[in-house]
Amino acid sequence: MKLLFRLKDSSIFLKMMAVFLSVLLPLMMITWFINERGANSIQTEISRSTLNTASFYLDSLDKEVERIAQYLPTYVTDSDLMELAAIGTDMTYYERAQSITLIQKRLDLMKNSSPFIREAKAYVPEIERTLLSVKYETAISEEEYAAMQHSGPYYNDPFIYWNNRLFLTMSYPANTFKSPLFVIGVELSTNKIKEALQQITGSNSGESMLLNMEQGWVIRSNEQHSELQDSLQDFVREKQLAGTKQGYEMVHFGSERYLTVFKYSEVWKSYSITCIPESAVLGPIHTYRQWFLWACALAVVMGTFFSYSLIKLMYRPLMRLIHGFKRVQKLELIPVSIDRRRDEFGYLYQAFNDTVHSLKTLIEQNYEQQIRNQRSELKRLQSQINPHFLYNCFFVLCRLIKSENKDKAYQFCLYIGEYFQFITRDDEDVIPLELEIKHSRTYLDMQTICYGERIQVRFDIMTLPLQVPRLVLQPIIENAYKHGIGAMTGPGELCVHSEMKDNRLTICVEDNGNHLDDGKLEQLRVRLTYSANRIEETTGLINVHRRIQLHYGAEYGLEVSRSSLGGLKVLIHLGGE
Repeated sequence: MKLLFRLKDSSIFLKMMAVFLSVLLPLMMITWFINERGANSIQTEISRSTLNTASFYLDSLDKEVERIAQYLPTYVTDSDLMELAAIGTDMTYYERAQSITLIQKRLDLMKNSSPFIREAKAYVPEIERTLLSVKYETAISEEEYAAMQHSGPYYNDPFIYWNNRLFLTMSYPANTFKSPLFVIGVELSTNKIKEALQQITGSNSGESMLLNMEQGWVIRSNEQHSELQDSLQDFVREKQLAGTKQGYEMVHFGSERYLTVFKYSEVWKSYSITCIPESAVLGPIHTYRQWFLWACALAVVMGTFFSYSLIKLMYRPLMRLIHGFKRVQKLELIPVSIDRRRDEFGYLYQAFNDTVHSLKTLIEQNYEQQIRNQRSELKRLQSQINPHFLYNCFFVLCRLIKSENKDKAYQFCLYIGEYFQFITRDDEDVIPLELEIKHSRTYLDMQTICYGERIQVRFDIMTLPLQVPRLVLQPIIENAYKHGIGAMTGPGELCVHSEMKDNRLTICVEDNGNHLDDGKLEQLRVRLTYSANRIEETTGLINVHRRIQLHYGAEYGLEVSRSSLGGLKVLIHLGGE
């Protein structure tokens, strides 16, 4: 929800990109979901089919081995073999040859009874012969004869793996600590077993193997990938410890993934394991995955192209308009160049330029009117010279002349001349702050001569290279004398100081007059607030306040409050450089 609110307040470019992605991403996700579901379905079906095939061929091997194992006791109890093993050295050559021939026929019969039998043998140490199904003159190999004897019960594990060959053997007599009279053995054909294992994988380029963990032997359908055997041994060991008899799963072996189907045979005491590469299992689905990745890459390219087109065709033209409006907010009325005349942005550019032109015309007209109003109000202020102040100046001058204080009378004459020269000049509406301060200082010097030591003045204003409207400070000081401290019978106090803060110069004029009550102060605030609507009132504080706002803006002007000295406090806010 928060993301939606953020998107609502974001730019049009982000909104359009969000819409584009909201359409593209679900389609890609649905395609990916369908592809994965299809891959999983095919993988499951192939896994089950492979497991069924492995079970079928493993059951066939189990039945063959069980049938062969059932033959061995019959051959072990063969009377001719027992007689030959017991008294073979005492028999005549003819009798021994006749017995060997009969035994060889039975061995040949056993060999031909199953395609998984490579050779049937009888090891007879008494005559130092190994009887085969086809060969008559054979000597016994002591090493092989010793390897064919079981260390434990026959029925626990009838298999013997020796020199990469697999045997089923039975000794007579069995389960004795003495050396047997003879051993009947069947050498299984590993090639036939490999062919059966190859039938499990079928046409898939996989590998099957029969792995016995107790004796450590393995028969593989493919001898090329030897590194796969080590990984499978670890895999089978985990399943053996977990007690899992059969199943299938996708396993990483090296850098590839394999579908691994396993089944345990109680007859062989071994695991039948079939590994098929994932690429062979999935087949076309793997190709579809590649296509999907290419589609994702194409979607990225399309998204990039769409973003670039969006930026070029919409975002940049919009930003040009936005920058144009920002310039208008700063009163920089600059038109935008029109490079697209036949589409919507061309119309917007032309409308913007027309609006800028109209605003510039209106602003110029309004500015000229404000300048005329400012000059008119300044002239009104200049024409409103207090006659009482003029009378008082002449009376003071007469008093100074009569007292024969020629120096002070001379200085007072200079003050009067400077004062009226500044007041009556109307060639400049804006002057340096330094001249305004000098004029105010002259006015204070004149008032000091008039009132003597009764009024104490503190005057401390920083001189800045700042242009201000004429007569913004002296009328405020005059107001303090006229309505505040001039009519007091007791000592008066006037403080004029300044401070610079946030690129704004503020001059403070405050007195200790006792004629200002809270009602008059509030009334003065209201008159300053609504001064723009009172055109007929153009004297005193209101005049100064309005002219400052005309020059600097509505956030500047005068601010009145109760002074800490007890009288009126006037803050004059002027713009800084």
